Amino acid sequence: MSRESEAPEVGAGVTEHLPLDMGNVLVGDVASDDEAGDADLELTILMPCLNESETLETCIRKAQTFLREHRIRGEVVVGDNGSQDGSQEIARRCGARVIHVQDRGYGAALIHGSTAARGKYIIMGDSDDSYDFSRLSPFVEKLRAGCDLVMGNRLMGGIKPGAMPWKNRWIGTPALSAIGRLFFRCPVRDFNCGLRGYTASAFREMDLRTTGMEFASEMIVKATLLRMKIAEVPTTLSPDGRSRPPHLRPWRDGWRHLRFMLLYSPRWLFLYPGLLLVLTGLLTGIWLLPGSRAIGSITLDIHTLFFSAIGVLVGFQGILFALFSKTFAISEGLLPPDDRLEQAFQLLHLEVWLVLGTVLVALGLGGSFAGVVLWGRHGFGALIPAHVMRVIIPSGLSLALGCQIILSGFFLSLLRMGRR
Repeated sequence: MSRESEAPEVGAGVTEHLPLDMGNVLVGDVASDDEAGDADLELTILMPCLNESETLETCIRKAQTFLREHRIRGEVVVGDNGSQDGSQEIARRCGARVIHVQDRGYGAALIHGSTAARGKYIIMGDSDDSYDFSRLSPFVEKLRAGCDLVMGNRLMGGIKPGAMPWKNRWIGTPALSAIGRLFFRCPVRDFNCGLRGYTASAFREMDLRTTGMEFASEMIVKATLLRMKIAEVPTTLSPDGRSRPPHLRPWRDGWRHLRFMLLYSPRWLFLYPGLLLVLTGLLTGIWLLPGSRAIGSITLDIHTLFFSAIGVLVGFQGILFALFSKTFAISEGLLPPDDRLEQAFQLLHLEVWLVLGTVLVALGLGGSFAGVVLWGRHGFGALIPAHVMRVIIPSGLSLALGCQIILSGFFLSLLRMGRR
């Protein structure tokens, strides 16, 4: 994909058009509010644009040719992100409908364009002539067959020489696609393909939020989480037709995709690492609690026991962060409701958290008191650290976990208060 996530700021979402009647094809014909429901357009071909004067006309003409030859009632919409090279005038002259997008970024241009689209189906693609808009039949066929999202797959359709940098082809795209399948079980093998189709109803249901390059990942993730019907079709990627470098910044944009997937997956970002830390810390602590242990020439003692307790504490914090993140994301509509999480909250309501926390606090205080008693038996003088710390470390851990549970119970109840 070839959009820049920082575009110059321009005027606010105003729609301009130039009507063009092409027989059975309506391209750029804007109806009034009363007429819009009767327009009966089947397809909107949407092109995000930022200074694409060299290739925009070619893309629009190919899209119009596709609509005409396949006798599809449709329109071509250009979501312009503040072009300063005459791209808007070219689009109007060619008969496309221009949507001026004030918000910056690739995702912003597509969100505004999709919102303004009047077709039942929407096919989006970059306006740099790297995708052939005259060959959209596989997308239309899948959409007509009931798919909510149809992804192009460049790995299946072919990548022509010079069309994609080697680091994108062999590192970025395979890695991000694999992470997306692992985190979300997405059935998509090319996460970053810029040519894709979706129904207008699916777009509204996905409620997409990101305005930069990570918009591409958000669409796939949201469609998967909402259990929409997703399909892939082979797509050929050609070298773009511009004389200037592309807007894409591989490392920065790759990180934005990865960051989005991590933030959208509390399980992989917080829960699984937290569980691993808790399990490792507990097993190590239990192993060291009776006394020191030797592994070859290395002896592990209370110092390792201390760090195992820290591991349990940090890991438990990660588990709590997973609960906080998932609850907040669901409350804000960023993630769909989770029935299993809701059932867990019905069982683990605030009072249960308070009881568990109070029990752990009591155990921690009891252990601490035992440590003081032990100290008193030695006349409050010097103690053998290897003995007393085996009481103090677990007691401190229990006290800290109990306080965390009590405070977290109140915080989770506060997060869920708006939903109830």
